[in-house]
Amino acid sequence: SGTGKTSLLRRLIPMLKSRHGMRIAVIKHAHHTFDTDQPGKDSYELRKAGARQTLVSSSRRWALVRELGERESEPGLAELIAQLDQTSLDLILIEGFKKEAFPKIELHREATGHPLMCGQDKNIIALACDTVERQSVDIPVFSINDVESISSFIASFRESQT
Repeated sequence: SGTGKTSLLRRLIPMLKSRHGMRIAVIKHAHHTFDTDQPGKDSYELRKAGARQTLVSSSRRWALVRELGERESEPGLAELIAQLDQTSLDLILIEGFKKEAFPKIELHREATGHPLMCGQDKNIIALACDTVERQSVDIPVFSINDVESISSFIASFRESQT
């Protein structure tokens, strides 16, 4: 929290789309309960009435909300990825899920006081931080504000994996 993950993604997505022509999905982990609906909206009221799945559709988008039962565990990343229509995607960006094994870019801000994770997590392939000049790690290091270089790195990494 507080490193700017969502802010970076908001800047990265348009660049990956325009410069690299990528069709992108995002999976974001929420640590607390969250709601995509607002009280008073039909879909909210139907879900609150007990519908386990509510699909809302229009000419521009559709959204599926699935309630997990009391005994169901939180879905893992693989299960969530399987929910996406991957035939229409080039890249899936993931925010959170730090304990899952997938290629990651660590975001680090010195002011948060958290130690770097890249020494302990072999899935971290790059570091974006606010103290580039002080980092001595064996992975690429970027300024957290250098969206152009980070997007080029992502595009090159993706290309090397296909």
